Amino acid sequence: MTAMWIHQTYLKDICRIVNGLLKTALGPPPGSTTTLSAIQDITFRHESVKCLVGIIKSMGAWMDGHLKIGHSNLHESSENDISESHSTPTSEDGTLADCELHPEMNSESSDAATFEQRRAYKIELQKGVSLFNRKPSKGIEFLMNTKKIGNTPEEVASFLRKNTPGLNETMIGDYLGEREEFALRVMHAYVDSFNFKSMDFGEAIRFFLRGFRLPGEAQKIDRIMEKFAERYCKCNPNSFTSADTAYVLAYSVIMLNTDAHNDMVKVKMTKSGFIRNNRGINDGKDLPEEYLGALYDQIVKNEIKMNADAVPQSKQENSLNKLLGLDGILNLVSWKQTEDKPLGANGLLIRHIQEQFKAKAVKLESVYHSVSDVSILRFMVEVCWGPMLAAFSVTLDQSDDRLATTHCLQGFRHAVHVTAVLGMQTQRDAFVTSVAKFTYLHCAADMKQKNVDAMKAILSIAIEDGNHLQEAWEHILTCLSRIEHLQLLGVGAPTDASFLTASNIETDDKMSTSVDHQYLKNKGTLQNPAVMAVVRGGSYDSTTVRVNSFRLVSPEQINHFIANLNLLDQIGNFELNRFFAHSQRLNSEAIVAFVKALCKVSMSELQSPTDPRIFSLTKLVEIAHYNMNRIRLVWSRMWNVLSDFFVSVGLSENLSVASFVMDSLRQLAMKFLEREELANYNFQNEFLRPFVIVMQKSNSAQIRELIVRCISQMVLSRVSNVKSGWKSVFMVFTAAAADEHKNIVLLAFETMEKIVREYFPHITETEAAIFTDCVRCLIKFTNSRFNSDVSLNAIAFLRFCAFKLAEGGPFCTDKRLDDGSSVSIVKKDESDVQSFADLDDPVSYWGPLLTGLSKLTSDSRLAIRKSSLEVLFNILNDHGHLFSQTFWLGVFSSVVLPIFNGVCEKRDKAVKTEQDSSTADSPHRDGSTWDIETFTVASQCLVDLFISFYDVLRPQLSDVVYILTGYLRSSVQGPASIGVAAMSRLTGKLGSRLSEDEWREIFLALKEAATSTLPGFKKLLRTMDDIKVPHNSKSYSNTETGSDHGLTNDDLEDDNLQTVAYVVSRMKSHISIQQLILQAVTDIYKIHVQILSAANVSIIVQIFSSISSHALQLNSETRMHQKIIQKACSILELSEPPLLDFENEAYQDYLNFLQDFVENNPSVSEEMNLESLLVAVCEKILQIYLNCITDNHNAQVSDLVLPLGFAKKEELAARSPLLVSALKALSGLGRDSFRKYISNIFHLLVDLIRSEHISDEVQHVLRHIFQSCIGTIIMQ
Repeated sequence: MTAMWIHQTYLKDICRIVNGLLKTALGPPPGSTTTLSAIQDITFRHESVKCLVGIIKSMGAWMDGHLKIGHSNLHESSENDISESHSTPTSEDGTLADCELHPEMNSESSDAATFEQRRAYKIELQKGVSLFNRKPSKGIEFLMNTKKIGNTPEEVASFLRKNTPGLNETMIGDYLGEREEFALRVMHAYVDSFNFKSMDFGEAIRFFLRGFRLPGEAQKIDRIMEKFAERYCKCNPNSFTSADTAYVLAYSVIMLNTDAHNDMVKVKMTKSGFIRNNRGINDGKDLPEEYLGALYDQIVKNEIKMNADAVPQSKQENSLNKLLGLDGILNLVSWKQTEDKPLGANGLLIRHIQEQFKAKAVKLESVYHSVSDVSILRFMVEVCWGPMLAAFSVTLDQSDDRLATTHCLQGFRHAVHVTAVLGMQTQRDAFVTSVAKFTYLHCAADMKQKNVDAMKAILSIAIEDGNHLQEAWEHILTCLSRIEHLQLLGVGAPTDASFLTASNIETDDKMSTSVDHQYLKNKGTLQNPAVMAVVRGGSYDSTTVRVNSFRLVSPEQINHFIANLNLLDQIGNFELNRFFAHSQRLNSEAIVAFVKALCKVSMSELQSPTDPRIFSLTKLVEIAHYNMNRIRLVWSRMWNVLSDFFVSVGLSENLSVASFVMDSLRQLAMKFLEREELANYNFQNEFLRPFVIVMQKSNSAQIRELIVRCISQMVLSRVSNVKSGWKSVFMVFTAAAADEHKNIVLLAFETMEKIVREYFPHITETEAAIFTDCVRCLIKFTNSRFNSDVSLNAIAFLRFCAFKLAEGGPFCTDKRLDDGSSVSIVKKDESDVQSFADLDDPVSYWGPLLTGLSKLTSDSRLAIRKSSLEVLFNILNDHGHLFSQTFWLGVFSSVVLPIFNGVCEKRDKAVKTEQDSSTADSPHRDGSTWDIETFTVASQCLVDLFISFYDVLRPQLSDVVYILTGYLRSSVQGPASIGVAAMSRLTGKLGSRLSEDEWREIFLALKEAATSTLPGFKKLLRTMDDIKVPHNSKSYSNTETGSDHGLTNDDLEDDNLQTVAYVVSRMKSHISIQQLILQAVTDIYKIHVQILSAANVSIIVQIFSSISSHALQLNSETRMHQKIIQKACSILELSEPPLLDFENEAYQDYLNFLQDFVENNPSVSEEMNLESLLVAVCEKILQIYLNCITDNHNAQVSDLVLPLGFAKKEELAARSPLLVSALKALSGLGRDSFRKYISNIFHLLVDLIRSEHISDEVQHVLRHIFQSCIGTIIMQ
């Protein structure tokens, strides 16, 4: 019967025929009788099978014939179609039109020699163009040799682009797509000659494709579009996240252009479909729908014509997919899978044919209908595939006749071909699975020749129909895995498990096949559990060796198994290797399906708990190597599958397997890094991402160390080729920097150090943003706790990075003036303040670097804190001139100020709890402490930086003052001294540059620092009310003075002593800080008195008044606890708090200030009435002195003068200098002023005359007042 007859018969007749042949092939049912002899019965069976094979074969032949007519022929002639439809009209020999081409020839010359030269030139040029139109590379070579064009890629590119008459645009595209080095450089120069700046993407691709025709080979198109995407992103750096996006979108635009403007495409792509196809192409994110919609409208309304001439519609009968060899590209863009649907199904056509059949069925005469749509074959296969499968399977299982089994296997091959091409997934998988089961690889002891033939059939199916197998690849690859396993067992090679654990066993030894099968018996290898399990056999679906089965193996089974292994010699390593090498010929969809299946099989091999194998894993590496030159879209999809597999296996608990897969990944990466990556692409980063994921998630130090070594080797050996891969490299080293194993940290930093020292220019030559990844990696190393040298070196490298950043190394030199001087990122005359996020990209790279150093200042290690502080402020001082004011303010608020957060936070804590210790350490952001040295360095750096950039940082003065006064609010003497020194330096350097409001801000901050801790301190004093100290106690000489360290005794008396000691310590610190504030105010006043306004002087007066009043009050309130304090200090061998000295010093400073100001600034003094205040202060001092003389402050001085006690004499002696100063101040008043105030102080002077004085100087001053001042008034 013929194929034409079958396709002209009703489907039910086909069903009857096939079922009848099935019954014949199966023979009479059991228990029935037949008149046929045994030979006849077998003959009938075999002939029935042969008929079924003929039917399915004829179906395949008819299908292939129609598919070739509809598709293959067009594909084979695609290049011719392209040439015909887009070539410039020329003569048959490619001669040019008679026009002038040589620009240097003088057209007006009538000289015969000149004319002949021009003619000869044109002839040679025409010859070169004609040769180019036949073989582009030869034509270019000829034109260069004859000096018609230059020898550089740029000159050749210019020649191709300037529309030289006669050049075939198809051949231009073909030449630009070549992979030879010179042609590739010409293509790069050609694309780089376009300026796509500010061009819309659709406009750019239209402009780009105007001068040539895309070649017919997918690899060539890939190279051209890859370079186009790179150039477009370089001209428009903010258009897409990476060039990969532009690359994929370019393909989508070409597809849309063909779909929209080809009359042969009946179902047009919708706008929503176009948007859906391009989802996730922007590095996993979607492009704006408005953008894609506008691009869709632009292409649909205005066709992209790759040639100015109209293209005949007859030449566009094929979709661009077939013409350009891009079938499956759109599926790759949108990540679609092959659907299980009729090939080119046309429901209306099928329904029409069926209706015609029914209408003609009533006629008596036979009418035949010729069918040309291949989809009709699908319905025929659906009704006959089941009987065919049963007939082939039963015959192959029951018969050992070589001819019969050969027919059955041929039937399987044809059935797989038809069902696979038609996309009938269920039927295809059923046939493939049946053949795979008949290989008997799962029970090799029962294997026969027909099973080996089944293996050969499997290989043939894979080679012939690999493009259509899809999920069925898993069955085929499982068979190949089992074949290799049996071959290894046959030669007695060690298992992969031993290979993975023993480094001295080489893979080549494992794969050797030179050992005879007698090795099994001679060496006793049958004791191997894996061999015993194979002899016992198992089910087809079993994936692990059942080593625990105790079923005995007989000698006959062993002999049969050895004999069967000899059968496998028919399938050698060459056939297996050829099978995997053939993967290069699979189309884009098929190779992805192939890789998925191979990954699945490899995973089942590796997950075996007793006998893990690496056969499929090694083949995965080979497959990746074979197919590495595929176009980027296909390779990217392959790598998505491989990447997930490598990550999954790399995280395996079997460290040997994980190590092997990581080393395999290293081999692939080394090979991949040999390929050049253009700018703005991200594929190297994606390729190396499995290393990053495993490094971050693996619990094995061995694997993490191996990854660091692999990355180090790759980078150092391929450093010039690493582009976007730097991102993954730094992510691996960042994870290594935080590792808990010292050797991993040191190993990673060793490589990092070499990269920064020797290869820093390579880091940012492709993408400047990688600079930030490098900085983050170094910052992570600074946090290493294993070795301070690593941290310090990392900090030094950060300074080096800052130098390179300031130098402009990671970026283009566009930001340099003509004279080479640096330009600020924001112009100095810029008046509008822009937000921190709106700054130029180069400025934003400073952020991570400066922020990282800022956080390091809170490190618990002194050396790291000090080094990070110095480096941070050195960077700001050295390179701050490059910053705009906006960026400076951002840096100051987000980098500099957070360093001192601990100071401000401590102030708030001290006010609330008053439980701070008297040590010099101050809590910081992460719980670490700052010692005096760190405080000193930090304050000096802050003040120096602020002074250096005062014009820019002036708005931040309040923050700086708040930080410095925060030292004073810390209630710790050490930081307070540093704060005063820094404040004095700040005001001393800025001085006259400060405005009145800024001076006011400084003095108000000092005033607030002086008064802010008073409420909490008074509350602390009240804790003394209920304290009772023992009359005698043992020595506490070992107790540290000035601290809050507790004693070891638990009795109440010792607790009271501890409380008193703490209060005394706090009192001393409080007094010292108040004195430091007085000193700071005094120093500032003395230096800048001439520029201080009356309002600011008023604040100074308030400060002096507040502190002196507080000193008096503190001394008075402490008198009631004086005995307790004296007794506790005696027991604890502590010095008493200098309350009296504090009071005297406070009033002395207050008095000196007023006296000096009244004498030297009479105008301001008169305006503020400071003279009366001076007299009031003197009056207060006299009153305090007199109160000290009497036992009762409120008692009147009696006529009887009582002798003073020893304590009173000491106190009066201490107060006498202050009293003398007050009396001198009064005597220094002018006559009129003294007369004005004499009534307020006369009674006090009289009381002083009547009192006993320890110092003779008091008597002298009093005598002077009465003689010179009061006497003068009386005499008048």
